[in-house]
Amino acid sequence: MSARTTDSALTASDAGWLAVWDPLVRVGHWTLAIAFFIAYFTEEELLSLHVWAGYVVGVVVILRIVWGFVGPKHARFVDFLYRPTTVLGYLADLLRLRGLRYVGHSPAGGAMVFSLLIVIAGAVWSGLSLYAVEENRGPLAGWAALDVEAVSAATADENEAEGEDNGERETAGGERGEATGEFWEEIHDVLANLAMVLVVLHIAGVLLASYVHQENLARAMITGRKRAAP
Repeated sequence: MSARTTDSALTASDAGWLAVWDPLVRVGHWTLAIAFFIAYFTEEELLSLHVWAGYVVGVVVILRIVWGFVGPKHARFVDFLYRPTTVLGYLADLLRLRGLRYVGHSPAGGAMVFSLLIVIAGAVWSGLSLYAVEENRGPLAGWAALDVEAVSAATADENEAEGEDNGERETAGGERGEATGEFWEEIHDVLANLAMVLVVLHIAGVLLASYVHQENLARAMITGRKRAAP
């Protein structure tokens, strides 16, 4: 089965290869992959490692978002922003072991990039919030302290109006703080697990597309080059 190249404006190099992925995209891709797996499989037992891996993930996500607006052609979001119908059509063709070959991100690949960036960004934010609430550390620690103080003050006012003593106020405030921590922990776990599901689907999609289009997409993300011919 053959696949057609959709970017007719591209010019092949003298070796028959095209430079597609710039260094920032490639280094960012593999750095994000490694840091995400480290963060996912290290939690309370290796909290410091988990936190620092999360910081790396957050920095890479921010850089990738910025690069999506100012980077070269195939790094920009507009290069792989497709309508949902186009994405679904491409997936249907791919499952039938056929379809167009895209030099940059395919419609499904582009949709996966957006999904991963959104979900991983949410996981990082919820992780920072949880770290701030439970450990009073990290870049959101100041916000968490103010939030806890506000909650404690509100709780104290409510309890004082109801005639409760100091011990009851502290207990109620502690319960509210614990509930906040549980909320962020649940959000963080859900988003982290969703990100892992997306990663697995991404790997499966890369393997399938590599087979259909007869090119090693993982290697292309290392070398930055893809073949010029369809």
